[in-house]
Amino acid sequence: MTKKTTIVVPDAIYADLITWATEEGRPTANLCAFIIETAIRNRFPEKYPSITKR
Repeated sequence: MTKKTTIVVPDAIYADLITWATEEGRPTANLCAFIIETAIRNRFPEKYPSITKR
């Protein structure tokens, strides 16, 4: 299951998100989801172990 949320960021951050997403050829929302998921996995490594760890 997935959830949606709304965030508010400063104009300069949003502009950089658009630039970054465009460079990667993906939607801005997809990039934001990736950034948030990465941060959560780093914050709670015991709950979300790295798939590259063996």
